[in-house]
Amino acid sequence: MPVTDTPTTDTPTTGGPLHGTWEAEPATRWEDAFLSGNGHHGALVFGDPNADRVVVTHHTLVRPDGDGDDEHRRPPRLADRLPALQDRLLAGDTTAAEAFTDGRPLQWVRPFHPAFQLRLNRPACDAHAPYRRSVDFTTGETTATRSTWTSRVFVSRADDVIVQHVTAPDLTLDLSLDPRLPGAPAGLGVGHGTVLTPEGALLSLRARYPGSDLAYTGVTLIAVTGGTTRLVPPGVLVEGATEVLLLTRVRRHTGDLDVVAESRALRDLRDLRGLHDLPDLPDGPTYDALLERHLARHRTAYDRVTLDLAADPAERALPGSQLLTRPRSAALLERLFAAGRYHLLSASGLLPPRLTGLWTGDWNTAWSGAFTTNANLNLQTASAAAAALPEVTEAHAALVHRQLPHWRDNAREIFGTRGVVAPSHTDGESGHTYHFSRAYPLHLWTAGADWLLKPLVDHDETHGARDPRTVAALAEVALFYEDFLTRTDPDGHLVVVPSYSPENRPAGGSWGTLNAAMDLSAARHALLTAADHHPEHADRWRALAARVRPHRINIDGALAEWAWPGLKDTYDHRHLSHLYGVWPLDEITPYDTPELARAAHRALALRGAENDSAHGHLHHALIAARLRDGGRVAHALAQVLDGDFFHASLMSAHYPHRDVYNADAAHALPAVLIEMLVQSTPGRLVLLPALPASCPQGELRGVRTRFGAELDLTWTPDGRATALLRPRRTHRVELRTSSGAEPLDLVAGEDRVISVKTR
Repeated sequence: MPVTDTPTTDTPTTGGPLHGTWEAEPATRWEDAFLSGNGHHGALVFGDPNADRVVVTHHTLVRPDGDGDDEHRRPPRLADRLPALQDRLLAGDTTAAEAFTDGRPLQWVRPFHPAFQLRLNRPACDAHAPYRRSVDFTTGETTATRSTWTSRVFVSRADDVIVQHVTAPDLTLDLSLDPRLPGAPAGLGVGHGTVLTPEGALLSLRARYPGSDLAYTGVTLIAVTGGTTRLVPPGVLVEGATEVLLLTRVRRHTGDLDVVAESRALRDLRDLRGLHDLPDLPDGPTYDALLERHLARHRTAYDRVTLDLAADPAERALPGSQLLTRPRSAALLERLFAAGRYHLLSASGLLPPRLTGLWTGDWNTAWSGAFTTNANLNLQTASAAAAALPEVTEAHAALVHRQLPHWRDNAREIFGTRGVVAPSHTDGESGHTYHFSRAYPLHLWTAGADWLLKPLVDHDETHGARDPRTVAALAEVALFYEDFLTRTDPDGHLVVVPSYSPENRPAGGSWGTLNAAMDLSAARHALLTAADHHPEHADRWRALAARVRPHRINIDGALAEWAWPGLKDTYDHRHLSHLYGVWPLDEITPYDTPELARAAHRALALRGAENDSAHGHLHHALIAARLRDGGRVAHALAQVLDGDFFHASLMSAHYPHRDVYNADAAHALPAVLIEMLVQSTPGRLVLLPALPASCPQGELRGVRTRFGAELDLTWTPDGRATALLRPRRTHRVELRTSSGAEPLDLVAGEDRVISVKTR
């Protein structure tokens, strides 16, 4: 889904307090290393002047099983047993789904892992000289300096290479590629290559997985200015140089990689051969020229949206670790917003962000460092459309469309239907459903395809063009429901059976049930959306959607998680899947369905935080923003900001006190801040729906709406706000503010200024 950028009149941002972070000490833990990435390669940069390390990652690096048997990584063949299961569940056998399995043990998806660390050791010196390491979000460049020593690193979006440039007078460096990282398997077969040529030194590392034909190879070209270079296996020793340039790539492969060809490609980059597509390359070092090519893509994307909360300049100047100790600081929200967009962009390319984004320094990543699709992935990418990062949605689309053949297998093998069913976990390669157990019957989750396609629908609405791949996939989701929704209740409504609400179960009951609210919302949304895009099937699919059971309001006045008699809600849980109709769907709103919105708000108020997972808090905030509850948004944000969820890198953790490296909070937080300020549908604009009292003034620039307009919003402590809209399409929308609703007519190419009161 390529998108052409429209030039903006905004003043380009520059790296600084709003658009970067810094620390006064090198990182000692990989979790605190500054991050760079291009959606393919990732780099974790420690910035130690005397013993620097750069951990190299790549989205394709997932560890194979080693047994060569992929049969257990296929969906279970259960379709012939489905009718009997449905009969038992409809008859009241609440535990029937616990036996709906082929007996396999829980099988995790293949784990993501780091490649190696690039080590740069030099004699200890300047121990008391001032030190600073920083990352510039506008460039993707990390920089570390002490006295006359400087190291700069970025990962090029233009040339798919990790670039590092080290300078110092009389520079001595011992360089090597080191695979010894925490959790690396003992049976990992590692071979080193070291070659010295007139063009520079070449280091290679080849690692073969235990019991597998799969391997990966890293290649680093070292170009030295001045001094001498000699081989000191497994690395090289540089002495008396003034600068060292390193170009690194990783490739996962079967068999042997042609290291000679890879090194030739890196030499061509160093010499700037074949880079004539950018005629205004700067004179000077190769590093600057490669950085300029990278900026044409990275800075263009990063600069599209900015958030300024008029924070205290003194707090803006603080290092990130100190700023994190001030959870009520506007400067902290500004920096986390900027860092979240930066990390989200940097992790998205070949694939969207994993649970760890694109980064890890440990082979034992929690939950396999996979893509958990039943909540985490969509929460991480929630800001993509509004925050003007189509690169993120394109990466998300690449994952979805690449795996559709496997989704078809899931539908056929488990449910005996046409169409598609998405898995709850994937390593990025396989889209088959095979990660499930009695307590986590994830193979019963049928809402996944609609949930994962929703961001692609939002993207198309934002940019005003239908992606034919998304249209075709929506039809396949509708076909699944056409075959699957065959059972009815006594009132004649279609029943979703079996049904599953990730990852919860009714109070005192079992996990596989009937009519989970998320499944009801997904079925209706998928059928109606597909009908809008396929007029030849529209009447049939709309009629089917009309027969899906409506949501139920329980005895507590809350929207029930299961719309089936006798199934009671379990409130203390981290997931909020039952409120899918509120966010991200527009099925339940305070404007169109006020009774259901009140019930949804009651359900949100009753929901506990269970184990304090970051994604639960921010999912809560997103739903609260849609329900115009600024106080609840502020409380959910405070749970994260007070809970010590962020490392010095400004990457987040899954649990409080920086427990388990995880990108959910870091990547989802920008979406929360946008949703509390601006919300849009193809026919509605909502301004400042959930503004917390802690943000009395600010400016949000460049946000995109789903009716095709760019928007700048400013608000002031005196209760006034101004919105500047730059519409790309002629359209009438409903404008919603604290004063009520009114029609808003927009004309393509004509700016529109709106002044409103915030209270």
